[in-house]
Amino acid sequence: MEKYIKLLEKNDLFKGFNSKDLEDILGYLSAKVVIYKKNDVILLQGDPVSFVGIVISGAIQVIKEDIGGNISILAHFGSNDIFAETFACAYIKESPVTVEAKEDCEIMFINFKKLIKDCHKSCTFHSRLVENMLSLIARKNILLNQKNEILSKRTTREKLLTYFSGQIKKSHSRRFSIPYSREGLANYLCVDRSALSRELSKMRDEGLIKFKKNEFEVLFSNS
Repeated sequence: MEKYIKLLEKNDLFKGFNSKDLEDILGYLSAKVVIYKKNDVILLQGDPVSFVGIVISGAIQVIKEDIGGNISILAHFGSNDIFAETFACAYIKESPVTVEAKEDCEIMFINFKKLIKDCHKSCTFHSRLVENMLSLIARKNILLNQKNEILSKRTTREKLLTYFSGQIKKSHSRRFSIPYSREGLANYLCVDRSALSRELSKMRDEGLIKFKKNEFEVLFSNS
């Protein structure tokens, strides 16, 4: 696990711990790393959730398929991001979503039950881990509210404007890259792909945005 320590020192779940602490913590949490290829399924909708995952390298996406076979992208996670912690903490018996590798990736799994249950050894790090996890879940809820704000918009343009405003705040810049292809962005925004492409072209023609593939520059004011 040594080669992962420096990355994990920057992870908010392990905030306040040094490298020696992390070695002990990873051992206690039975951490293991699994390698996935692009498009591999990491967690299938309907599967039990008994772990918390950390993206060591690569990228993953969280998707949901409805009864009609329509797929929506709910979230995208990259290096050092955490996933499945909300489902695990809620003791959900079956995962409501599928998590798949968007590209080749390494995923670290940690034992969720050991993370939240009382430690009979009264480990000094245990209460801090729980505190860090609660903070992470709170921030994930804020992100969920942002997604709900996008979905509450009625038109494709309104959804795009809301999404772009969020990206500006996240990157602290009017120039940013997004992790989605056109099809992926359409799925994330829950709009038709053709309608999305048309609206992006209109916004570019109106001088609101510039873009090349997944690189965007926002020219409108989002104040």
